[in-house]
Amino acid sequence: VPTLTTAGELGFKAPEETGTTFIENAAIKAVAAAKAGGLPALADDSGLAVDALDGAPGVYTADWAECDRDGNPLPERDWELAMTKVHEAMEASGRIENGAAFICALALAWPDGHVEVVEGRCEGTITWPMRGDKGFGYDPIFVPADFDQTFAEIDPAQKQAISHRADAFKKLKAIC
Repeated sequence: VPTLTTAGELGFKAPEETGTTFIENAAIKAVAAAKAGGLPALADDSGLAVDALDGAPGVYTADWAECDRDGNPLPERDWELAMTKVHEAMEASGRIENGAAFICALALAWPDGHVEVVEGRCEGTITWPMRGDKGFGYDPIFVPADFDQTFAEIDPAQKQAISHRADAFKKLKAIC
């Protein structure tokens, strides 16, 4: 059985995520770890894409929780503020659509530079106000397709089975 070790446990410095897509950022992280460790490395990048915001927050999903409304850094991530920013931005957009997707890109890189990438999605809608106390991040405002409860309201095992990460891992398994 292979042993899994995180890049952090190996003391690797996280590379700057300069990509404009989830796939680019996942590949940047996986390639950096594979080169630094001399072993295959798996990395992900994930976030929320809201239709009314033309895909935002997208690759900046975590950033929306790391800064106040004026762009000043917060001492820790504030997911309630991030969800409020999404709601306010959707209202300000004037668009009535509420479609959204959680997206997860996985990149599996080898030290020789070979990279396999996949992208998983969980389609759904944004709801307001926030609902539920399970999960994390944007889960209290995301209702997956064919559900009437948010990710923060449904059973965690059920969420894991339909999540963007589950979809990505299924796709990665199929190509490997």
